[in-house]
Amino acid sequence: MGIADKAKNAAQDIAGKVKETTGEATNDDKLKAEGKKDQSAADLKQAGENVKDAFKK
Repeated sequence: MGIADKAKNAAQDIAGKVKETTGEATNDDKLKAEGKKDQSAADLKQAGENVKDAFKK
């Protein structure tokens, strides 16, 4: 399950970057903020995965 979770986190991070970039290009502050929020959520989830991995070792 760890690999699948990491892939989902990476996909969420990439989607957030796309939203942020699109928001910047279109001057859509709401979309830009949503992209940053998605990236932050992915970062937090990834940090949780890293903690789980550390305890498995």
